[in-house]
Amino acid sequence: MNIGWIGAGKMGLPMLASLLAAGHAVRVAELSEPARQQAQALGASLAQSPEEAAVGADAVFSSLPDDAALLAVAPAVFAGAQPGMLYVDTSTVSPQASATVARAAEAAGVRYLRAPVSGTPVQAQERTLATMVSGPREAFEAALPLLSAWGQPPRYLGPDEQARSMKLVLNLMVGTTAAMMAEALALGSKGGIRWDDLLDVMASSVLASPLIKVKAAQLRRRDFSPLFSCTQMAKDLRLILAAGGDAGVPLPLAALVSQLNGVSLAHGHGGDDYIASVLTAELLAGTAPILDDTGDAS
Repeated sequence: MNIGWIGAGKMGLPMLASLLAAGHAVRVAELSEPARQQAQALGASLAQSPEEAAVGADAVFSSLPDDAALLAVAPAVFAGAQPGMLYVDTSTVSPQASATVARAAEAAGVRYLRAPVSGTPVQAQERTLATMVSGPREAFEAALPLLSAWGQPPRYLGPDEQARSMKLVLNLMVGTTAAMMAEALALGSKGGIRWDDLLDVMASSVLASPLIKVKAAQLRRRDFSPLFSCTQMAKDLRLILAAGGDAGVPLPLAALVSQLNGVSLAHGHGGDDYIASVLTAELLAGTAPILDDTGDAS
């Protein structure tokens, strides 16, 4: 198939690489020159705009940072689209922005799928992402081979914005898990437990989830390089709190997590991984990890 792709960032690049590996022709529109070069090195051709990427495409995918990007890109895609083209957006955006795009897609005769993914750039490279999808059922069936290229068989959730809401549900759980882990580690450090012991027991306990195991491995190295940054988490928490407000669902834990993440931002951790909440919890508790048998901490 001829595929257009908009956005070749940390997630978009390995995802489009999976489509290339499956034998599809992929034409990429991307603002970053290094990312454009990386996509080209993988075998993609380059487009100068989203509209150009859509011309002659059977399907166009986008992987974008926020609502504003989606609302800017989608009309350009529709301008270049042929009737019946598939447009699949994999971004984390608000249901409201997505619904606006859905109305524009219908007017343009484009089949629109919301297909956010759950996972990290490493999982994207390993093709183990989880994809949740909503939109027209027949469009989902048509896109299924493409959506399966980067991971598990995708889960169809409904005809409208269900996939957008599901992604916010998951990211609420991610954010609260990180905050819980940060406070628990601070308490354990204050209680005299060695850092490696804390992480080993957490990762082997009844509480151990794939997320906790991944973050325990990262924290063992005190590695806060971003898989998903505090700034990105702040954006998603705003979407989550807004969704709760619109639906009349109180989200007190989400509000607390947002405040904790805000402290991380205020202390210069915006570009660090969201698990830098650990550093914030240590700061607030006046503690530090015990890194060796003598009880010395960094």
